[in-house]
Amino acid sequence: MPINKKWLESFEEETLEPNLKICDPHHHLWQHPTGTYLTEEFLRDVGSGHHISSTVFVECMSSYYQDSSRALAPVGETEFVEKLTKRNVKNNPQTDIAKAIVGFADLLLGDSVEKVLDAHLEQSPNRFKGIRHACGWDSSDQIRNSHTNPSRFLYIDETFQKGFSKLYGHGLTFDAWLYHPQHEDLLALAKSFPNQIIIVDHVGGPLGIGPYQNERQSVFKCWKKTISQLAECENVLIKLGGLCMATSGFEWHKKKQPPSSLQLAEATAPYLNFCIEQFGTKRCMFESNFPVDKISCSYNVLWNSFKRITQSFSDEEKQDLFHDVATKTYNIKESLT
Repeated sequence: MPINKKWLESFEEETLEPNLKICDPHHHLWQHPTGTYLTEEFLRDVGSGHHISSTVFVECMSSYYQDSSRALAPVGETEFVEKLTKRNVKNNPQTDIAKAIVGFADLLLGDSVEKVLDAHLEQSPNRFKGIRHACGWDSSDQIRNSHTNPSRFLYIDETFQKGFSKLYGHGLTFDAWLYHPQHEDLLALAKSFPNQIIIVDHVGGPLGIGPYQNERQSVFKCWKKTISQLAECENVLIKLGGLCMATSGFEWHKKKQPPSSLQLAEATAPYLNFCIEQFGTKRCMFESNFPVDKISCSYNVLWNSFKRITQSFSDEEKQDLFHDVATKTYNIKESLT
């Protein structure tokens, strides 16, 4: 969905708690025919006033190899981002962009996925930290399925789980992106591999479009039930964000004016606070999901909304949510700040 830059710039607000250190654990960098969002564009967003010390890049099908096997093509994205990070270290002393890289490997390769994992690690031995294999799927043609073109029951597929089992031995995390009706499959996966670190992206993808458009309360009730079940698995963490995507159904991008951080906080607090309540501050991390969430708000306003939600939290709790959980989960050792 296109970003309306003029619309976003029509509303500004002062940065809250500008000295609070942040590791942004989820953003993208891409060079697609429909648009470019690389370090230059990201740094313009990051430079809005918040103290972003490091970030985590998450796969988005950019710069795949064109002259390799289909299995190894995603390694091109890791090589591309690794080059961007080295350039950034020289030019930008404030933010260590993509200090961790979460790439893609088709876990449906089963046992043979190991050669792909090895190739990623060879291209980025210090930054490559994990794999995301998205499985967002819904029967409604009004809801776009994930870019990986997943089958309905991907996470409980036997071959997928063979590939998934190889992550632990390589010291890699797993990012899960799915929609709320699929939580039971992720729960089964987490219980089958209790030693594998799993990070649930975007508070587990509560849907608010298509057949779910006028069902916010019933969706919220179902979502709460399965989120609490996932929280019982100690190997599962959750990212707090992604609710500014169109799939959430808030439709901020259709308003005359972008939302304020107060408006965002009021709308998203029930979801974010419930996750914090269930998982605790030691297993939650705020995320930007930029530039995807940029259709609804600016980077500055988004992080302000998170800070509003946590204004009564202790310093230690804020440190967990905004920085420490992310750096610990992705084994980030910051060098620039």
